[in-house]
Amino acid sequence: MAISDGLTKAELVEEVAKATQVTKKQAEEIVNTVFQTIVESLRSGKKIELRGFGSFRIRSRGARIGRNPKTGERVEVPPKRIPYFKPGKELKEQLNRSSD
Repeated sequence: MAISDGLTKAELVEEVAKATQVTKKQAEEIVNTVFQTIVESLRSGKKIELRGFGSFRIRSRGARIGRNPKTGERVEVPPKRIPYFKPGKELKEQLNRSSD
Protein backbone atom coordinates (compact mmCIF):
# COMPACT_ATOMS: atom_id res chain seq x y z
CA MET A 1 0.00 0.00 0.00
CA ALA A 2 1.37 3.39 -0.98
CA ILE A 3 1.84 5.98 1.74
CA SER A 4 -0.18 9.14 1.16
CA ASP A 5 -1.50 12.01 3.24
CA GLY A 6 -3.91 9.65 4.99
CA LEU A 7 -6.00 6.54 4.76
CA THR A 8 -9.67 6.94 3.92
CA LYS A 9 -12.40 4.56 5.00
CA ALA A 10 -12.82 3.51 1.35
CA GLU A 11 -9.11 2.65 1.13
CA LEU A 12 -9.34 0.71 4.39
CA VAL A 13 -12.32 -1.25 3.00
CA GLU A 14 -10.32 -2.00 -0.14
CA GLU A 15 -7.34 -3.25 1.91
CA VAL A 16 -9.61 -5.48 4.02
CA ALA A 17 -11.23 -6.87 0.87
CA LYS A 18 -7.82 -7.71 -0.64
CA ALA A 19 -6.39 -9.21 2.55
CA THR A 20 -9.43 -11.37 3.33
CA GLN A 21 -10.45 -12.13 -0.26
CA VAL A 22 -14.04 -11.00 0.28
CA THR A 23 -16.11 -8.58 -1.78
CA LYS A 24 -15.83 -4.84 -1.16
CA LYS A 25 -19.43 -4.90 0.10
CA GLN A 26 -18.55 -7.61 2.67
CA ALA A 27 -15.38 -5.76 3.65
CA GLU A 28 -17.39 -2.56 4.13
CA GLU A 29 -19.79 -4.42 6.46
CA ILE A 30 -16.80 -5.72 8.45
CA VAL A 31 -15.23 -2.26 8.79
CA ASN A 32 -18.59 -0.66 9.71
CA THR A 33 -19.24 -3.36 12.31
CA VAL A 34 -15.83 -2.83 13.92
CA PHE A 35 -16.31 0.95 14.04
CA GLN A 36 -19.87 0.69 15.36
CA THR A 37 -18.83 -1.79 18.06
CA ILE A 38 -16.09 0.59 19.22
CA VAL A 39 -18.52 3.53 19.34
CA GLU A 40 -21.19 1.55 21.22
CA SER A 41 -18.65 0.23 23.74
CA LEU A 42 -17.28 3.71 24.42
CA ARG A 43 -20.79 5.16 24.64
CA SER A 44 -21.67 2.61 27.33
CA GLY A 45 -18.56 3.50 29.32
CA LYS A 46 -16.42 0.49 28.40
CA LYS A 47 -12.81 0.75 27.28
CA ILE A 48 -11.54 -1.20 24.30
CA GLU A 49 -8.17 -2.93 24.47
CA LEU A 50 -6.64 -4.30 21.29
CA ARG A 51 -3.48 -6.06 22.46
CA GLY A 52 -0.46 -5.11 20.41
CA PHE A 53 -2.30 -2.13 18.92
CA GLY A 54 -3.66 0.12 21.66
CA SER A 55 -6.70 1.06 23.68
CA PHE A 56 -9.64 3.41 23.29
CA ARG A 57 -11.02 5.18 26.35
CA ILE A 58 -13.32 8.05 27.20
CA ARG A 59 -12.06 11.11 29.04
CA SER A 60 -14.53 13.44 30.70
CA ARG A 61 -14.14 17.17 30.45
CA GLY A 62 -16.00 19.26 32.97
CA ALA A 63 -18.08 22.32 32.28
CA ARG A 64 -16.12 25.53 32.00
CA ILE A 65 -16.37 29.15 31.00
CA GLY A 66 -14.86 29.93 27.61
CA ARG A 67 -14.66 32.97 25.38
CA ASN A 68 -16.16 33.60 21.97
CA PRO A 69 -13.04 34.41 19.89
CA LYS A 70 -14.95 36.88 17.70
CA THR A 71 -16.64 38.94 20.40
CA GLY A 72 -14.62 38.10 23.52
CA GLU A 73 -17.94 37.35 25.24
CA ARG A 74 -17.88 34.71 27.99
CA VAL A 75 -19.80 31.54 27.14
CA GLU A 76 -20.57 28.39 29.10
CA VAL A 77 -19.03 25.26 27.63
CA PRO A 78 -20.99 22.17 28.75
CA PRO A 79 -19.30 19.01 30.08
CA LYS A 80 -18.50 16.42 27.45
CA ARG A 81 -16.92 13.04 26.87
CA ILE A 82 -13.94 12.86 24.52
CA PRO A 83 -12.61 9.64 22.91
CA TYR A 84 -8.93 9.01 23.55
CA PHE A 85 -6.58 6.50 21.89
CA LYS A 86 -3.47 5.25 23.66
CA PRO A 87 -1.10 3.33 21.38
CA GLY A 88 0.23 0.01 22.64
CA LYS A 89 3.89 -0.81 23.16
CA GLU A 90 4.07 -3.05 20.08
CA LEU A 91 2.52 -0.39 17.83
CA LYS A 92 5.00 2.22 19.05
CA GLU A 93 7.88 -0.18 18.47
CA GLN A 94 6.69 -0.97 14.93
CA LEU A 95 6.37 2.73 14.09
CA ASN A 96 9.87 3.47 15.33
CA ARG A 97 11.55 0.46 13.71
CA SER A 98 13.77 1.43 10.78
CA SER A 99 12.46 0.36 7.38
CA ASP A 100 15.87 -0.83 6.12
